[in-house]
Amino acid sequence: MANKGDNTKRRAMRVRRSVKAVANGRPRLSVHRSAQNIYAQVIDDGQGRTLAAASTLDKDLRGSLKKGSDVAAAAAVGKLVAERAVKAGVKTVIFDRGAYLFHGRVKALADAAREGGLDF
Repeated sequence: MANKGDNTKRRAMRVRRSVKAVANGRPRLSVHRSAQNIYAQVIDDGQGRTLAAASTLDKDLRGSLKKGSDVAAAAAVGKLVAERAVKAGVKTVIFDRGAYLFHGRVKALADAAREGGLDF
């Protein structure tokens, strides 16, 4: 019998496989959500490197956030990762939600990234 961790990994890989299939060379905006923080990075799978990253642990955000695990923190991370990606020359990405539902913090991060200048 599969445990919860196996199911989560399987779901994340299924989403990632379908995202990569339709990416057409675009970098992907990958999201990781933990109980206390949220992380986002723009990854170029062709070269295998990270182009831009942001999290609630960044010094730029840490002082201004009350908590790292709420919708406001996710929106701040989305805005910061979009700003850094545009600075790195990335305008269009494909969104990789991982094993998480597109709801709550993940949706707030995506909406803030769109407002910050990323197109997906």
